[in-house]
Amino acid sequence: MTTLNTSAPGNVTEADPRRWWVLALLSGLAFMILLDMTVVNVALPLIQDGLGFSDSGLTWVVNGYVLAAGGLLLLGGRLADVYGRRRLLLIGVVVFAVSSIVCGAAVSQGMMIGGRFAQGAAEAISAPASLGLIALLFTDPKERTKALGIWGGLVALGGTLGYVISGVLTDLTSWRWIFFINVPIALAVLLVLPRLVTESKMVREQGHRLDVAGAVTSTGGLVAIVYGLLQVAENAWDSAAVLVPLIGGVVLLLSMIVIERRARNPLIPLTFFANRTRSVINLTSLFFMAAFISYTFMLTLFEQHVLGYSPLQSGLAYLPLGFAIGAGIGLGTVLTPRLGVKLVAGGGFAGAGVGLILTSMVDVDASYLGGILPGMIVFGVFAGATMPAATNAALHGVTVQDSSLASGVQSTMQQIGGALGLAVLIPLAIRYTTEEVARGVAVEAAVTSGYVLAFRIGAGMMILGGVLILALFERVDPELRDPTAEIVGGTR
Repeated sequence: MTTLNTSAPGNVTEADPRRWWVLALLSGLAFMILLDMTVVNVALPLIQDGLGFSDSGLTWVVNGYVLAAGGLLLLGGRLADVYGRRRLLLIGVVVFAVSSIVCGAAVSQGMMIGGRFAQGAAEAISAPASLGLIALLFTDPKERTKALGIWGGLVALGGTLGYVISGVLTDLTSWRWIFFINVPIALAVLLVLPRLVTESKMVREQGHRLDVAGAVTSTGGLVAIVYGLLQVAENAWDSAAVLVPLIGGVVLLLSMIVIERRARNPLIPLTFFANRTRSVINLTSLFFMAAFISYTFMLTLFEQHVLGYSPLQSGLAYLPLGFAIGAGIGLGTVLTPRLGVKLVAGGGFAGAGVGLILTSMVDVDASYLGGILPGMIVFGVFAGATMPAATNAALHGVTVQDSSLASGVQSTMQQIGGALGLAVLIPLAIRYTTEEVARGVAVEAAVTSGYVLAFRIGAGMMILGGVLILALFERVDPELRDPTAEIVGGTR
């Protein structure tokens, strides 16, 4: 069987219909990985009872994944570029499958937390390689926009359907199956991908060495910052538990900048950030994911703690969000070539902010149809519309050898954004609730007011992101092809 050649763009890959099968396979893998980020949320109480976690210990079932994924994504992107995207992708899939089995079979807290750390590391290894392969398989700008829209759509659906699948599995079977369901998808990727895709990596010069010092300082700095942000949920901002890792992370990242300026073969060439479009979309990805992750997290708590939904009801309540995101992605995929990345991404951010404002109008007597659903639909459609445009912008002007690095940077910013949203908005909601209760407000009303405050802050972050995109994005015609065929991605 012949394989698709991904060693360079502009080859037979462009006309080979099997590239769509590869896209389906990679999209399914991305769906599975992001699904596992959110699928545990509804099942956390059952995991706590089954393994005897304390309230504080239970947070590590989520935090372990975020720490490993957020801290190692940049390194994973560069390893894929240097040592081969297919190789790193397959390694990541193996690690993810094994760690999923470990989590599903966990009989102790340490076994569960270790498995979650390993799952996060597997995402850091495989996600940048996966997106890098997509960028190389689809070299035509219109086709790439469509392919990235499909990929981003399944990723987004994985994030939202995690709540639905978790509710169904935990009600009908056991929480252990939220991890075991990953294994068949991983096996399919391992069996099929090597038959369809050749190896793809940058050409290494004689004596080329990976920038180990840059890898250590960047990874250590990101892990420390993510860890510090997560500590805010249980500690004050001026506590040692928060300040020490945050300051340490900043020092490590500043050290990385010095190292990268002097390195012969830097892990992250500083010129990578010279492109204004890429820099702005990575910055605004922080706002997007902070608002998105905290929205789904807090809405789940509101439904179960205030409105009295069961886990299954809460999970099924997210189905319209998944459909809305899918519709938005389709709309964004169609509009991006016509209107350009700037208008689609900027308008999508602002529209998603409006959806959060609508959501912030809920109260203790809110109905699903009149209180939750309108904001959910608006938020989902506009958030989905941004996804193909944002992914295209993240790859704008990127050379072939840096394609996985570019996707790693974007994924890292998304992970950091999600951690930021949970670490900052949730404590704000809790503290506001406490103040309201102290003033004599009923507990359910006070809890709802805390969520409302957080929804509105998230809306402000989304709208700010849209303003930055509209003001700072470059304008590049997506129909123009770079004559050297060494650039992936084009935006307008």
